[in-house]
Parts: sequence; structure tokens; C-alpha cells
Amino acid sequence: MHIQIAFRVLGILMMMFSITMLPPTLVSLLYDDGLEMVFIRALSITLAVGFFLWLAFNRYNADVRIKDGFLITVLFYVALGIFGALPFVDDQGINLTIPDGMFESFSGLTTTGATVIIGLDQLPESLLFYRQQLQWLGGMGIIVLAVAILPMLGVGGMQLYRAETPGPIKDSKLTPRIKETALALWSIYLGLTVFCAAAYWAAGMSFFDAICHSFSTIAIGGFSTHDTSLGYFDSAVIESVAICFMILAGMNFGLHFFAFKERSANVYIRDDEVKFYLAILLITSCIVILALAYQTTYSSTEAARLGLFHIVSVFTTTGFATDEFANWPGMLPFLVFFGAFTGACAGSTGGGMKVIRVMLICKQGLREVHRLIHPNAVFPVKVNQRRMPGHIMEAVWGFFSVYVIVFLLMHLTLITTGMDFVSAFSAVGATINNLGPGLGSVAKNYSGINDSAKIMLCFTMMLGRLEIFTLLVLFSPMFWRK
Repeated sequence: MHIQIAFRVLGILMMMFSITMLPPTLVSLLYDDGLEMVFIRALSITLAVGFFLWLAFNRYNADVRIKDGFLITVLFYVALGIFGALPFVDDQGINLTIPDGMFESFSGLTTTGATVIIGLDQLPESLLFYRQQLQWLGGMGIIVLAVAILPMLGVGGMQLYRAETPGPIKDSKLTPRIKETALALWSIYLGLTVFCAAAYWAAGMSFFDAICHSFSTIAIGGFSTHDTSLGYFDSAVIESVAICFMILAGMNFGLHFFAFKERSANVYIRDDEVKFYLAILLITSCIVILALAYQTTYSSTEAARLGLFHIVSVFTTTGFATDEFANWPGMLPFLVFFGAFTGACAGSTGGGMKVIRVMLICKQGLREVHRLIHPNAVFPVKVNQRRMPGHIMEAVWGFFSVYVIVFLLMHLTLITTGMDFVSAFSAVGATINNLGPGLGSVAKNYSGINDSAKIMLCFTMMLGRLEIFTLLVLFSPMFWRK
């Protein structure tokens, strides 16, 4: 492993990230909210640190290896979380502490959508835009964008792509060259964002709100420009647009690429993960809608509207809300919340354990039942008519085991900070699954928890975004051996 190369690439990536401070600067000038110098200072500091890192380690030009890719990915997310917090801390109008600013920054970049800010409706437009932009950049992964540019700078990108891209089946490339793969993914991502913004605008949002909410919808982030999220608009049409694009963003972007390339929807119909994903959304939506209607909590029409929206929002780990589902009767809040553990499809912008893993675990469990009935029979686990090799099944079970252990450890750690059991449980679940809203004291926002808990949850967000192993591998002694 070459630590010098990792810092050299980190410097390049930070200089690239500093450029993203320009759009909110322009928004600040356009709306004359007086924050342009906040973003210019953040740009200057990030650019300067990145430049000095690059200058100090520029003479190291070896190829990026697997270990280097893991280290660069983690360092980059940590650096972005810290330097991305500069505008939040620098703006005296919202009075955020350093832990608050870091929490908001990490929440945006990891597309978690948890917030510590109260009074979004009074926030300057440039800061609102910046929050949404953080989620949009983090949605597909800034690393994936970077690998499209780094080859031109003499830095290989395949190891970065493998380290950052989520999902158990991620070694196949859409195109022969990694740069073309990243560009293809970002083209689909950008196209969906444009269509989503246009749909929101046509549905009645202002142009500014349409742009901002399209960022967080396609990124499956959940940040909003209003305290009451999409409930602010009270529009069934806007909610329908959100549902459609949340479902699309929760699917594998590789499928979107091939569907566009083949001009056919058959790629979705043939994919087992998509069918399992849609089946989960449909079945749980029906259960929640019937339960809400039976409890006479809402009228049948309102039950259908609220039930479908929140199931899609939470199960895809987006985190938009039009009602406080934490206050729904009976077991419904927990049923909705636990849906985030399954999450979206692999290769999507969503969080959670990923649908493909849950599907494989279910298939494995069913196979064990069949083996009890027919001990000598062979029952292969198949996905899309292909037999899953043993190493993938081992990886899935390994991920699930580590996921449970990490979840329990983080839960116990949060309880030691003074949080109650339910709030700590939901806070870990909401951050490790990159969902955002939780239950208990974190149902609305995270401003009430202490600074220690906020820093711990920043770590949990990164665990979820990088799918645990990418981050935990750095804590292994074997990783640092030559």
C-alpha cells in the first residue's frame, strides 16, 4: 500500500470538490442572501488544502492498488464530511457548532437525510441549495464521478470504483473502460434528475424547490427545503411524482443504462431483484393502507395516499415525509421503519442492506427447508436463471453477520451517551441504512442529541454509505501489512 499515493489522489479529489462551492455561490448572488463569501472561503480553504496535499506528494506516481482504493475512498469521505461542514459552521445565522455542521455535512454526502437544523423555511436559499447539492453529489458517489476524470490526470480509477460502489455483485462493468462506465452512470443520473425537476415544476413546485427536491429524490437523500418536507406542498400530484422517481432511483442504475441502450423495459421484467423489490413495496403498502383504514386513523383515500408514499419513501431509504408516521397506531411505525433495513436495489443510490442480499438470504433459507424434506437433492440458489457461486453467498452472510454486530455495538454505544433505547435503536437504524428520520426523540430531527452521539452517528452514516467493509477493513492489522 502506498500512503503517499493516497494523499496525492486525495489532494486532487479535494481540489475537484472545492469547485462544487461555486453553484451555491452563484445562488447566493442571484438571491442576494449575503452568503457568497461563506462559500468562497470554504472553496479557498478546501482548494488550498487539496493543492498542498497534491504538491507534497506529487512525485509519487505508482498505480492505485486495491488497498490504496479503500484508503482513498474512506479518506475522501472523511475529508468531504469535514470540509463540507465549513459553510454550515461559518454561517452565523444558523449558529451551528462544529459537531452540528459535520453531522449535517456527513448526512448530506452519505444521502442519509438526517438533520440538526430547525427552521429550514427561514434558511437562505444558497444554504438550502448547498444541502441539496451535497446529497446529489453523494447519491451516485463523488468517487464514481472522479474515476471519469482521474484517468486524464494519470490516476487509475477502477479500485476507487470497486471500493465505493455498493452491492454484493459489483465487479462487472457496463462498458469496457471504467471512465466510460462512470460517465454512463452519471449520464443516467443527470437525465433522471432533469426529468424529475421538470415533473416537480409541472406539478406545482417553484423552480427553486423543483431543482432542490429533484436532487434529493434521485439521490434518495430526503433533504427538503421545508421543515415539513413534502408535506409542505400538500399535493397528491407532487407526491405521485416523488413516488415514481423514488422507485426508479431505488433500482439498479445499470438496468436503467441497458434499458436506455436497448430501448426496452424487458431488462426490468427479467430482473429478479427488481421483481422482489416491487413485490415488497406492493405487499407492505397494502398492509399499511388496510391497517390505517381499519384503525379509522384516516379516510380510505388518505390512508392510501399516506400509506403508499411513506412505504416507498422509507423502504427506498429516501426519508421524505408528509405525515409523522412515528405517531401511527400499533405496530405500523415499526413496520415502516424496519423496511429501511432491506433498502433499495444494489447499484442504486439507496441505502439499507440492499434487496439483492435480502433476496439471497430468503432463497438460502428456503433451500435449507427443501433440504430437510429431500436431504439428497441439490437445490442451487439462482438469480436471473444463473446459479450463484458459493463465494457470493458467503459474502452475503458475512455482510449480514457484521452488519448485525456493528448495529448492536453502535446501539449500545449510543445508549451510553444518554439516549433512550428506542431513540438509540432508531438513530442507528436510520443512519446505518442512510434513511434519516427515526423514532422517539429523533423522529423529527437530531438537534436534541448530544455532540458525542452526533459524531458517532457520522461514523455510522459512513458505515452505511460504504457498506461497512470498505470502512472496517482499515481497522484490520492485515490491511496495513506489506
